[in-house]
Amino acid sequence: MRIAVIGFGSWGTTLALVLNENRHEVRAWTNELSTINNIREKSENSRYLPGVTVPDTILVSDDLKFVLDEAEIILNAVPSQVTREVLGQVVPLLTNQNQIWVTVSKGIENNTFKRVSEIIAEVTGVNSDRIVVLSGPSHAEEVSRHVPTAIVAACTSVETAKQIQKVFSTSYFRIYANTDVSGVEIGGALKNIIALAAGICDGAGFGDNTKAALMTRGLVEINRFGAAFNARSDTFAGLSGMGDLIVTCMSKHSRNRHVGEEIGKGRSLKEVLEEMVMVAEGVKTTLSVFQVSKRLNIEMPITEQIYYTLFENKSAHDAMINLMTRESKIEDWS
Repeated sequence: MRIAVIGFGSWGTTLALVLNENRHEVRAWTNELSTINNIREKSENSRYLPGVTVPDTILVSDDLKFVLDEAEIILNAVPSQVTREVLGQVVPLLTNQNQIWVTVSKGIENNTFKRVSEIIAEVTGVNSDRIVVLSGPSHAEEVSRHVPTAIVAACTSVETAKQIQKVFSTSYFRIYANTDVSGVEIGGALKNIIALAAGICDGAGFGDNTKAALMTRGLVEINRFGAAFNARSDTFAGLSGMGDLIVTCMSKHSRNRHVGEEIGKGRSLKEVLEEMVMVAEGVKTTLSVFQVSKRLNIEMPITEQIYYTLFENKSAHDAMINLMTRESKIEDWS
């Protein structure tokens, strides 16, 4: 199949490599000329995925029309907050509306509070049965080096999800099909907020006990939020819920955990973000989820304290004290 990859950061590059290995024709778009020149000169995306060879069979270009030409699948790999803007450039160049859209962006748009699949549907007019969310515990640094990985392809049409299974599956990259699109997307987006908390926990020196509690109760918050949008509770026990939460909170590769850790050490959010090459989706997703939780009266104390820490300069120590001294509760999943 001919597949257009929109966005050539670490994950877009990695998935282009997977698709290329599966003998698909891959064209990739980036607006960063330095990245294109780097790949042409060194066969490597040094900025986002150093040490991994990008073969010349993957055609990387800043010509969006060339990349989209006769594409049967369009893979959206740009950050969630710029997806709408990029799609505005994509849609006028499409010659038909028969493509399958796959999104791997993990975030909730500020102001509209829409998930990425909802943005794609709104901007392109494509039916939900041709929009697939690919999500799960999958750091690009590991997948690109063929570390065994399992993720989820979610679509309202199980047949479309199964088609994407076949397109992406390899001996090291296993895809499960799912029809709970909202649950898979919410799990993928909100785990980044809890990863920020886990990083703050590490940076402040609170310990493994604290981080385990944050992850466990964080999963409860994800489930509560998902319930408000008709997500299935069992989805959050799966790869895009608990699985992605574990890897993002624990891994050295996690951008969101890194941001939290630096803040836990006493640095400002502005200072940390300015020195990062890649996007930590959890920062802006925290803003969206905090606002939605207040509007819908969803109890999310960890998210609330992360919001105050990121955007209102609350100290990690004070945030933890507020969490630990809340009114005593009976533990449940609801």
